[in-house]
Amino acid sequence: MPTVPSSSSSPVLPLLGRGLVAGGAAGLAAGLFSLLLAEPLMDRAIRAEERRSAVQEHARHHEELFTRSTQHAGLVVTTLVAGLAVGVLFAVAYALVHRRDPYAAPWPRAVAFAAAAFLAVSLLPALRYPANPPGVGDADTVGDRQALWCAALVIGVLGMLLVRQVYVRLATRTDPVRQAAAALTTVAVLAVLFLLPDNPDPVPVDAVLLWDFRVLSIASHALLWAVFAAVFGGLGLRAAREGARGRAAGARAAGVPSRPGAAPTAPPR
Repeated sequence: MPTVPSSSSSPVLPLLGRGLVAGGAAGLAAGLFSLLLAEPLMDRAIRAEERRSAVQEHARHHEELFTRSTQHAGLVVTTLVAGLAVGVLFAVAYALVHRRDPYAAPWPRAVAFAAAAFLAVSLLPALRYPANPPGVGDADTVGDRQALWCAALVIGVLGMLLVRQVYVRLATRTDPVRQAAAALTTVAVLAVLFLLPDNPDPVPVDAVLLWDFRVLSIASHALLWAVFAAVFGGLGLRAAREGARGRAAGARAAGVPSRPGAAPTAPPR
């Protein structure tokens, strides 16, 4: 039996605490991963960009606002804060989706929910608009590129909600049928994403460097959601075990049998 909160407490509050811990751990892990593996690629991309004639001429008259070491520290802090924000949003969405029984099956639910979030927020938008190294793109098209990425993000989130609805509505069908329908719906969402306009700017970066950067970008997102699912699900399992022990102790104190068919314990005289 799952842990049932008292009537005076909201089920969202413990989920928020769990989400903040999981988000902080996931953001820190993703930040350190990017610092150790992705930042060297970014440094190479920046040096390559500076070697281009136009940017090199611009660099002669403008100094960096922040040094690379400051940017490295800011990367970890930014991913940590982003992880905390993701934890809050995840907990609220988790409570809404599983509002009938938010404490049941914490581990498989956390893994499935995090996998769906990774698809909606990270993988599907990245397949349409993959990440580019810094300095790539015209400053005049920043607004257009941000609007396209936000549109891809909205389509990804709505698409995953549609996938869940398809899976739920086919509850009477066999698992292979439900899984195939969910997979086909995901492919349809990806097809809709490719109806969006292409990236308006060229990407004048070495192909190997560009590929490595994009792979590491997706890998950092995958690590973030994997760590988040593990911590969020693990904390849910611990809460369920503690709740089960508390109910067992309460049952023994009240003289209620701990297993079906057992005789009630007489209270001490």
